[in-house]
Amino acid sequence: MDFNVKKLASGAGLFFTRAVQFTEEKLGQAEKTELDAHFENLMSRADCTKNWTEKIYRQTEVLLQPNPSARIEEFLYEKLDRKAPSRITNGELLGQYMQDAAKEFGPGTPYGSTLIQVGECERRLGAAEREFLQTSAISFLTPLRNFLEGDWKTISKERRLLENLRLDLDACKTRLKKARLAEAKTAMAPDFQETRPRNYVLSASASALWSEEVEKAEHELRVAQTEFDRQAEVTRLLLEGISSTHVNHLRCLHEFVEAQAAYYKQCHFHMQELQKELGRLPNAFALNSTHSMAAAGSAAEGISSPVETDTLKIEEVQAPATGTRKAKVLYDYDAADSSELSLLADELITVYTVPGMDSDWLIGERGNQKGKVPVTYLELLS
Repeated sequence: MDFNVKKLASGAGLFFTRAVQFTEEKLGQAEKTELDAHFENLMSRADCTKNWTEKIYRQTEVLLQPNPSARIEEFLYEKLDRKAPSRITNGELLGQYMQDAAKEFGPGTPYGSTLIQVGECERRLGAAEREFLQTSAISFLTPLRNFLEGDWKTISKERRLLENLRLDLDACKTRLKKARLAEAKTAMAPDFQETRPRNYVLSASASALWSEEVEKAEHELRVAQTEFDRQAEVTRLLLEGISSTHVNHLRCLHEFVEAQAAYYKQCHFHMQELQKELGRLPNAFALNSTHSMAAAGSAAEGISSPVETDTLKIEEVQAPATGTRKAKVLYDYDAADSSELSLLADELITVYTVPGMDSDWLIGERGNQKGKVPVTYLELLS
């Protein structure tokens, strides 16, 4: 019990001494031991690394999981050391809804069959997103979190200890300075005319006492200087390790970029395949509609339809003086025959109609090229 009380009293005294030294430094009443410029640069670089690593980590979390409630749930599961339940991605959920809707509308209908194809593509996109999230969390987020929760906490702890030892060192310097001033005052020669012999004895005793105080302060200063130098070296080594941290984070950043590139490449591939699948549907519908109208016109009037490929000669079609419009191509389109014009997504072409042409088709011109183009692949501009 006595030992605990003494230890508590010693700790309280040390804390008070540091508080006094810190306050006097802030008021400009005490000197402060300054670290060398290289050490200051190392600490500044470490602080900068911590701040930006934390920002990058937080924003990457938002990128990978925009839902704040889901992030909080994952955080709680992590703190409880439990595995978070598997969560379906938005793409997978959308694909499931589309396929369920197709069953209600009828998978044999044009809308139902299209919903099935788009829904399957969305599910594939969702699966690719799930793989990307898992890869990014392991290869990028985890190393950043390990630095913030591991290495940086160790650095911060050693820096706090270094600051405390610096306060102790400067307090020892202050005590030594005060002891030497008091010793110098007591060592001054007394006035032989006004000073009694008894005062000579007191002066000699005080001088000896202050000499002991000076020796004690010098010893404490040497001990404090040794502890401070040792802690400064430990802290310096940790701060210099920030360079290795940068190298590690650089490698993780490359892995994150590779995962992101692979994810977008998969998404692009799936969307291109979906466009090819959907590209067959409107073309087939248009041809069926065209052939049906042509057959009906021939049976009723006994004449050939001008829309049929055999009678409509594209090279003889001339653009009207008025009525031409600009159109933006929405999707790539491969011409089925020589009467049609192949299209590339996002290009601009000139379109117009000719008498008797089916409403699902237009005549498109691009430079010297001309041919039929499906309306469903175009966005007509004003």
